[in-house]
Amino acid sequence: QVQLIESGGGLVQAGGSLRLSCAASERTFSNYHMGWFRQAPGKERVFVAAISRTDGNTYYADSVKGRFTISRDNAKNTVSLQMNSLRPEDTATYYCAAKWSTIGTLLSRSNYNYWGQGTQVTVSS
Repeated sequence: QVQLIESGGGLVQAGGSLRLSCAASERTFSNYHMGWFRQAPGKERVFVAAISRTDGNTYYADSVKGRFTISRDNAKNTVSLQMNSLRPEDTATYYCAAKWSTIGTLLSRSNYNYWGQGTQVTVSS
């Protein structure tokens, strides 16, 4: 069982920045693909960004491309999401997720095996 703990959420003005971090309990963290998803009130949880376990390739939702950057530190068992130029529509609970299998796209939440509890990001206009 992998435990994921997110941190770094908060309240920020539009145009500002936040950095989310996710710490994993699993010592074989490098064996997992990692992703960030978000869920706004009344809406479904959607893909934000992901990073491959093998080659470090990154993937982004069109809505955050060029503004958000995902990275991982396998030595520290952490994955981060640097969020710049934040907009009110980025307001959501952000979830870290881990995917074991190589089967299935990193963009689909159904392919992830473990989830964190989420951290709230609120962007004021």
